[in-house]
Amino acid sequence: MIRLHHVPQARSFRVLWLMEEMGLAFEIVPHSFFDKSLRAPEYLALSPAGRVPALEIDGLTLFESGAILEYLCETFGPFGRQPGEEERPEWLEWLHFAETLGQHLAALTQQHIVLREDWMRSPTVMRLEAKRLEKVLGAVEDVLEGREYVLASGFSAVDVAIGYGAWIARRFVRFDALPRVARWLARLEARPAFRRAALRDGMAEIYTQDFYEVPDD
Repeated sequence: MIRLHHVPQARSFRVLWLMEEMGLAFEIVPHSFFDKSLRAPEYLALSPAGRVPALEIDGLTLFESGAILEYLCETFGPFGRQPGEEERPEWLEWLHFAETLGQHLAALTQQHIVLREDWMRSPTVMRLEAKRLEKVLGAVEDVLEGREYVLASGFSAVDVAIGYGAWIARRFVRFDALPRVARWLARLEARPAFRRAALRDGMAEIYTQDFYEVPDD
């Protein structure tokens, strides 16, 4: 039995989506971003930082989403690029590039959503992080020239990892200057596995607005 500890819209969605792409059978254990369940001692025993995902699989517990994606690809295939394959370095580079996206998404989520009182928030930080996020997405825009997916050979786990980031980034950055990213994201959202994952994601509780505007200073 594979068990995924999951919060709707969180990074655990990357694992949920990839497992749907792989056709794996798994159970979802739902959690909330806003209650104290992720701080409970029994959950901290699975994920010491009190975050999702945590994946229980083959007698193991894994709690870093990038590592989980890599493990799943090495164990089940076919969405990785194995050692010795020509695209392996590029695959690894882009898989971990998703964390660069993630750090700016985390900062924006903190500013717009987690800090609930207006006096706690900084419009300057919001604008700065949105610009940084747009610049990072610009690297994806460049690599997609002449390609349908991030790697020339086609869809892989890097599209899942970075695609999740782009999916959330739309809440903070308009894609007018990122037409290739917009078309790529539409292709990803049209995939049957993405649609199945979206149906299993759960009720949105983190990002409840289509777009988060930067307030006036």
